[in-house]
Amino acid sequence: MSDDIGNLRKFVSPEIIFGAGARKTVGNFARTFGARKVLLVSDPGVKAAGWVEDVEQSLQMAGLEYVTFTGVSPNPRAEEVMKGAEFYDLHGCNVIVAVGGGSPMDCAKGIGIVSTHKRHILEFEGVDTIDVAIPPLIFIPTTAGTSADVSQFAIISDQAEKVKISIVSKAVVPDVSLIDPETTVTMDPFLTACTGVDALVHAIEAFVSTGSGPLTDMHALDAIRLVNENLVALVKNPLDIKLREQVMLGSMKAGLAFSNAILGAVHAMSHSLGGFLDLPHGLCNAMLLEHVISYNYRSTEDKFKVIAETMGIDTRGLNPVQIHKQLQDAVIKLKHDVGLIEGLASSGVNLSDIPILSAKAIKDPCILTNPRRSNKRDVEVVYEEAL
Repeated sequence: MSDDIGNLRKFVSPEIIFGAGARKTVGNFARTFGARKVLLVSDPGVKAAGWVEDVEQSLQMAGLEYVTFTGVSPNPRAEEVMKGAEFYDLHGCNVIVAVGGGSPMDCAKGIGIVSTHKRHILEFEGVDTIDVAIPPLIFIPTTAGTSADVSQFAIISDQAEKVKISIVSKAVVPDVSLIDPETTVTMDPFLTACTGVDALVHAIEAFVSTGSGPLTDMHALDAIRLVNENLVALVKNPLDIKLREQVMLGSMKAGLAFSNAILGAVHAMSHSLGGFLDLPHGLCNAMLLEHVISYNYRSTEDKFKVIAETMGIDTRGLNPVQIHKQLQDAVIKLKHDVGLIEGLASSGVNLSDIPILSAKAIKDPCILTNPRRSNKRDVEVVYEEAL
C-alpha cells in the first residue's frame, strides 16, 4: 500500500436537482430540513422577473412560513449581509432559500455564516475560517455562470476597501441546488454573455489549477465544450430552452470543477477589479482571460493543448506557439461573438490604478492555485497588457 497521500483529492457537491421545473420542488426540500420559518433571499431584478413569486408559491403549498429579503446589490456588499443576518434573527428563521444569480446566493451564504457565528462577515475572508455549521441552504440559480449554487466560495464586496473578499469553505456548499434552465430565460443578452464567459473561465482555470485532478478535470473539460458550443448561439437565440439547458449544464459542471480545484489569476485579478470599480464579475473575467492564458501558457502547455482541442482546434502538426496563438484567437473570437469587446481602459481603469489592483489581487486565495507562481509585478504586467 502506498504511503504517498500527495495525490489525494476531495470532492464536495450539493444534492442537485437539474431540469425544467426544478424550482417548484423548493417547498418539499425546505420541509425536509424541518423549516420553522424560511428566509428567502433574492434581489429586485429577480423579483420583478417573477421567479421569487414562483418560489413563494411552492413554500405556501408546503405550508411553510417565510419572509423575503431582497436588499442585495449586483455585487453583494458586506453591510447587506449584516442586514440580512439581522433580518434572519429578527424573524426566527432556520432555513435559507436563495433565488437569483451569484449575488443573492453569495449574500445568503454570508447571512448563514453571520447568523451562527455572530461576527462580522469580513472576518471570514480566506480558506476554512468557518467553525460552526450554518443553516441549511437551498439555492435556485437564475443565471448560468456564477455557480454559487454548487461551489464552496462566497464572494462579498468590501465597499470601504473597494475590494471583493473570498470566503472558501465546504461549509458554504449549499445543501440542495435546484438548477432550472427555465429561470434563465429572463436574462438579457449582456448578462447571458457575461455569465456564460464566467462559466468558461471557471472551467479553464479549474483545469489548469494546481489543485486539479481526475474528479475535477472531467467536469472542467465538459463545461468548456458545452459553453464553447452553445453560448454564441444562445446569445443570438435567447428563448431557445435547449440552448439554455446546455449552457446551464456547462455552468454547473464548471462550478463543480472550480469549487474543488479552486481557480487562478483571472479570478484573483477579477475580484480586485470588480471590487474596485463595481463592475460585473463576468465582464471582468472576460477582459482578463486571454492575457492570463498568455502569462500561464508556458507553465502548463500540455493542459492548454487539451483545452484548445476541447474548443474544437485541430492541434495536429502544430507546435506550442502555434497552439497558443489559435487558442488565444478562439477565446477572443468567442468573446467578440457574444458582444464582450471592452478592455480595462474603456471600463475606467487607469495606469495609476494598477499598483492598487495588483496589491489586492496578490492576496486573493485564488492566486495560490494558479499554475504559474506570481508576484505583484507579474500581476501588474498582466493588468497593463489588458488595458
